[in-house]
Amino acid sequence: MLPAYTPESYVDFNADEPRRLMLAALDKVKSELGRTYPLWINGEEVTTGDTFNSISPADPSLVIGTMAKANADIADKAVRGAADTFKSWSRVDPDARARILIKAAAIMRRRIYEVSAWMVYETSKSWIEAYADACEAVDFLDFYGREMMRLKGAHPVTPFAGEENELRYMPLGVGVVIPPWNFPLAICAGMTTVGLVTGNTVCLKPASTSPVVAAKLVEILHEAGLPKNVLNFVPGPGSSVGDAMVCHPQTRFISFTGSREVGTGIFEKAAKVQDGQIWLKRTVLEMGGKDCIVVDETADVAAAAEGAVAAAFGFQGQKCSACSRLIAHADVYDDLLERVVARSRELTIGNTTGPDNLFMGAVIDESAYKKINEYIGIGKGEGRPVLGDGKVPDNGYFIPPTIIADIAPNARIAQEEIFGPVLAVIKFKDFDEGLAIANGTDYGLTGALFSNDRLRLERARHEFHVGNLYFNRKCTGALVDVQPFGGFNMSGTDSKAGGRDYLQLFLQGKSITERL
Repeated sequence: MLPAYTPESYVDFNADEPRRLMLAALDKVKSELGRTYPLWINGEEVTTGDTFNSISPADPSLVIGTMAKANADIADKAVRGAADTFKSWSRVDPDARARILIKAAAIMRRRIYEVSAWMVYETSKSWIEAYADACEAVDFLDFYGREMMRLKGAHPVTPFAGEENELRYMPLGVGVVIPPWNFPLAICAGMTTVGLVTGNTVCLKPASTSPVVAAKLVEILHEAGLPKNVLNFVPGPGSSVGDAMVCHPQTRFISFTGSREVGTGIFEKAAKVQDGQIWLKRTVLEMGGKDCIVVDETADVAAAAEGAVAAAFGFQGQKCSACSRLIAHADVYDDLLERVVARSRELTIGNTTGPDNLFMGAVIDESAYKKINEYIGIGKGEGRPVLGDGKVPDNGYFIPPTIIADIAPNARIAQEEIFGPVLAVIKFKDFDEGLAIANGTDYGLTGALFSNDRLRLERARHEFHVGNLYFNRKCTGALVDVQPFGGFNMSGTDSKAGGRDYLQLFLQGKSITERL
């Protein structure tokens, strides 16, 4: 009998043993940089003459790995092969599929420092951010495996005289999985394996800025016993490879996490019924946010400041749940701002692959670096810059913590997703206005309220319109099956990843009746 699911615990990298293990893992990964990784198409390794490099954001001269690049023809072959494989994989016992995930979780748990180190190199995560990412990946594998065991077989329905009735959940078919780069192991693992454990076959197109970590996930799944023809690994451009699989008539569902622009494009493409397509494709989309922390005049200002800094600048603000708006009551605005600026000045930034346990690394690539700096320039014209002069390394895509105060609620940096270490600070005069500002964007992913007023907390439960709402804590750091994750409005389909109804998005119910 399996033990009950519980989330993985984090370590303290100030302690000797975790620090020693992380440094050893970083050395091991360093010795393996620059290798070439193949595609996996219909159970076979495939190399191509066309390749691309994954590079380090902290040192763009450093090649993390070289990836074989797929094209539209290879994508077509992957989907068609996955459709054939679905016929047998869908009939594999759900317990057997679940045990592959649980075995993969055990392998990942044993290699947790190594997979964390790969993320430190490929995405410039801090040690604890990378470790937390790996823990979440383990959690997804463990939880989804157990959930499939719960959902298997017949489910009870209301009895009816003279008949035997039952409801069963059946897999859908071929799924296309397009994960983001910012949680290169956790979200990639969760999106990929939920499709597999529910009996679907999957074509995985990893993010082009973190494909090596995705390749490591594929290796772990193979080691755990996943048949190699069940998961196709298809790195390549979204405009060719991704679109070819999204629009393919044999694709049954698309699972995507990323930008609003790409997500809405997938939603539109998936809605078009292709020649030979006999179903309506499902889409499971998570498309970012413009998240905020609201602090009223009754709040613990010191705790609010700590939460805001952690949520705004953890992993360089490159989380869809990151706090990009700090909305403060006029009575505490100055005190809170002063504390947030002072605490942010203490944050360490640099190349996280070194021996120092730094808080921040580089942003993901040159395109992000340019975009974030453009927004900083816009923000300086919209408000009062109070922080942004921190020292950063010359090499790599480093941006210091940036805080711009006195921002209007409708300013561009208060409305548009920046996805970087930029915090807009907004003042409100009463709770009605504060709540209106919080809800006043196109998004609705995460939010937090710091308050000691019970009636306001209760009101926020109903009126603070986000998919993940937190009271008196930061707005990042959702745990699997503790805070199922997904948002409203343009934040996506509120699919609630890591929740108890998530697997059913990848299944279809079949009612069966036999007259006795």
